Amino acid sequence: MKKFSFLIVMVALVIGGVGAWWINGTAPADPANNSTKEFSITQGEGVRQVANNLKSQGLIKDPVIFFLMIRQQGLDGKIQAGQFLLSPSMNADEIASALQMAADKDDVRITIPEGKRAEEVADLLQQFLPNYNESWRTQLVANEGYLFPDTYSFSKDADIDVILTTMTSHFEEKYASIPAGRNSNLSKNDIVIIASMVEREAKNDEDRPIVAAVILNRIEAGMSLDIDATVQYATGTQAKWWPTLNDYARNIAPDSQYNTYNKQGLPPTPISNPGIAVLQAVINAPDTEYVFYITDKNGTNRYSKTLDEHNANIERYGL
Repeated sequence: MKKFSFLIVMVALVIGGVGAWWINGTAPADPANNSTKEFSITQGEGVRQVANNLKSQGLIKDPVIFFLMIRQQGLDGKIQAGQFLLSPSMNADEIASALQMAADKDDVRITIPEGKRAEEVADLLQQFLPNYNESWRTQLVANEGYLFPDTYSFSKDADIDVILTTMTSHFEEKYASIPAGRNSNLSKNDIVIIASMVEREAKNDEDRPIVAAVILNRIEAGMSLDIDATVQYATGTQAKWWPTLNDYARNIAPDSQYNTYNKQGLPPTPISNPGIAVLQAVINAPDTEYVFYITDKNGTNRYSKTLDEHNANIERYGL
């Protein structure tokens, strides 16, 4: 019996170790690096060589896992030769998807990372599309939250109507694919606004549903949201779209509708363009009693149910 129990433990450890290896290997190579770089695949290049090249350019963590993932998903014959715009902030699945859509020679591939505000999307379009017009910026801002983050292929002479239709239609398609959850009774716009804040406030997948729950709990309790990212949205400029807050947030742009320290309820619009994982996190936010959180110096979120617990966390983690 003891040998059998030992065997079960060993098998569980092996499975857990393989699972952790796989999860780590498919995660973004550098989630904080939203820059894009051109990646080329030549005709006849095999998946193993492609994986090694992706690793050498800092676009994936583990070429072995990428190779195995491609084989497991049956994508061997779907990887195309051509030019691709990829980002270290993309995970292995996103890169595999992008490599199946080589751009035509007259097309430009543009990756919109999750959590970018509309003006940052405009900056990317300006960088890659010679047809860009500064008047596009206002139209993009008017669609804040609905510019779905993904990799797109646009003609070099694409106009803003085509770009907006492509991005917003893609959003609607992705949103419609999300199964109903405990918060599906919220309006789509409220879900997008909350998701846009969670996208900026929670960098880890496990934190996103809890941060969403905190926001919902504070709204229900009639508390101000106290979200720094909304104040950054109000004060960002092209010099820095997400500026560091060098004063107590309540005192920065105090009359702005986006200062959620001074104004109760949701901001009037989304503050970024969230991906599907964050939208799902809001729709499926758990039932918790948390109404406070802080992010410690290691990037870990610490949650609390009362102001006393919250203040104790601030003191405990030296914030």
